[in-house]
Amino acid sequence: MADKPQTGTIFGVPYNFERPSLGRMLSSYWQPGKGMLVKKPFGVGYTLNLASWRSWLVLVLVAVLYWQERQSREEAAVEDEGPVEVVVED
Repeated sequence: MADKPQTGTIFGVPYNFERPSLGRMLSSYWQPGKGMLVKKPFGVGYTLNLASWRSWLVLVLVAVLYWQERQSREEAAVEDEGPVEVVVED
């Protein structure tokens, strides 16, 4: 059986299954002059390019949404602390 290639594309999506090195990991996440998305150093697909300001905007947006979700979950837990009385009239 022939060896399968460790890098390439499938339906236009890049993949890379070579053993990652520290240098390759750092250089793939910081690529000035490239777009917001770059090929992943290991695995399938794309990742954020941290040299792009758009990537930082996306990370801040995700952090704000996560914080907001945690706050609403905590408020819901506070509201659910006491028993609820339900009165049904005929």
